[in-house]
Amino acid sequence: MADKYGIDSQKLIYHPQRVSQWLDAKGDWQKASHVYPIYVEVSPVGACNHRCTFCAVDYIGYKANRLKTDVMEHRLAEMGRLGVKSIMFAGEGEPLLHNDITQLVLMSNAAGIDVSFTTNATVVRKDFVEQALPHISWIKVSLNAGTPQTYAAIHQTKPSDFDRVVANLKTIVQQRNQHNYNCTVGAQILLLPENAAEIETLASLCRDEIGLDYLVVKPYSQHLYSNTRVYENLDYKEYIALGKRLQTCSNDKFKLIFREHTINKYLEQDDQRYQKCHATPYFWAYIMADGAVYGCSAYLLDKRFEYGNINDATFESIWQSAKRQENVRFVENDLDISNCRRNCRMDEVNRYLDKLTDKSVTHVNFI
Repeated sequence: MADKYGIDSQKLIYHPQRVSQWLDAKGDWQKASHVYPIYVEVSPVGACNHRCTFCAVDYIGYKANRLKTDVMEHRLAEMGRLGVKSIMFAGEGEPLLHNDITQLVLMSNAAGIDVSFTTNATVVRKDFVEQALPHISWIKVSLNAGTPQTYAAIHQTKPSDFDRVVANLKTIVQQRNQHNYNCTVGAQILLLPENAAEIETLASLCRDEIGLDYLVVKPYSQHLYSNTRVYENLDYKEYIALGKRLQTCSNDKFKLIFREHTINKYLEQDDQRYQKCHATPYFWAYIMADGAVYGCSAYLLDKRFEYGNINDATFESIWQSAKRQENVRFVENDLDISNCRRNCRMDEVNRYLDKLTDKSVTHVNFI
């Protein structure tokens, strides 16, 4: 069950220079304006071919927005020069629906930016497998059931999509293995009452038939703006024992990663974990399919977290803008994190940064 991918933890510890830059910039906007994100989530398209029952961004409306390839060519090159190190193509839509997604991968790679995908993998074109796959660090597929019927109910799609995803994953893994590419290929299932009994079935499918590297089992997290509230009060106490049972699913080539640490944080209701968000708006960013740049994916469409649009301005000017400066002030002084999404993507990063700024710890020089 060892999580060698660090999925249930954080990896900011591997970027001490950027953390040092952040520490040095505290209270100084001129310095803070030059602390660029390490990681950026990019939504190539706003449209999606599924309507998952748990979708966090249903409130955005699955609009037919699409990033412009010619604009992205310039912005990606610029972001690489500024210090962005990784991009995850995902977002409010299905990223592989973008007609030029292969080109976007190649542009990112040329800029020195690591590339990853979170996708439902229903649409995997030949050019993507043959040309983009060698330049992708990892692909994680949202596969939220072990049978076609349950999959269709949760993803709100046709049962045949389940078999299509399995076939597409087999093609990706076969191509990866045949050419010895370094792309890690895994799947993720959101632990819900509807699919809890099928996780072992899915694990066997991923391990023995498809040949994936891992399957992640993670808890649901209620987005503060989501329309869907079906799973808002889901209690994970009864599922802790499931994690121990799932340990037998792992072997030397395949890992079942049960996010027990994240689940335990929910159960502990640790509201005193930290008093403010340190990660926003510094270490990560989000680019919507319409080009808008945000400092936090939990606040999409909230103008307080929107800094500008890559169709109208450079990433550098957006990141150094007065809007981001005001957001720095707001997050530092006014944001009530008790209203934020619990266990957000930056939760572990924030716990780490909070320790670095904790003045109550004494004798710190006695290492």
